[in-house]
Amino acid sequence: MSTAEGRSASTESDPETESAAESGAAAQAETPHKNARQDVIAVDADDEPQGLVNRLDAHTGDGVRHRAFTCLVFDGEGRILLAQRAPTKRLWDTHWDGTVASHPVEGQSQKEATRQRLEEELGITPEQYNDLRVTDRFEYKRYYENAGLEWEVCAVLKVTLDDTALDPDEEEIAGMLWVDYDHLHDHPQWYRQLRLCPWFEIAMRRDFA
Repeated sequence: MSTAEGRSASTESDPETESAAESGAAAQAETPHKNARQDVIAVDADDEPQGLVNRLDAHTGDGVRHRAFTCLVFDGEGRILLAQRAPTKRLWDTHWDGTVASHPVEGQSQKEATRQRLEEELGITPEQYNDLRVTDRFEYKRYYENAGLEWEVCAVLKVTLDDTALDPDEEEIAGMLWVDYDHLHDHPQWYRQLRLCPWFEIAMRRDFA
């Protein structure tokens, strides 16, 4: 075989390999985001349920107002735990939250959902606290780049840890930082590089109002 023939033979595509690659790419393109397999609770401005809505639909396009919560976790010294959202998050990835936020499912109270999220994301069990409480609720709507938005009626809960042992899930939490809560509120410009999540900033402002 000549050199030219060898080059020609080496560049010919294998139909079976090409077909398998195309099938794999098509399957990957058709794989829905994990949020598309979940529902959230659509609500009116008074947080009254209006049925269920697909979680991805609620966070794309013009969005759908839905129920959510954020929980501020403190230690006994007045410090709040800031948790950095994992870089794989679709919205507000690598931003800092104070401390966890999510959505209750149908039939689940805000406290039940919060206890579940604290344990799943940070390894915080109910034995580490005894004062979980709902302190506020507000509605907000914020867009994030071209990826989507949050339009939530968000309950605010607080908890103070008697035991600050943590076991974060790296798929959810990229970093952690204990910060003096009053100092954070009084000097937000000093923490600007952290890029705080909008729902936490609103909750903190209302907390000191």
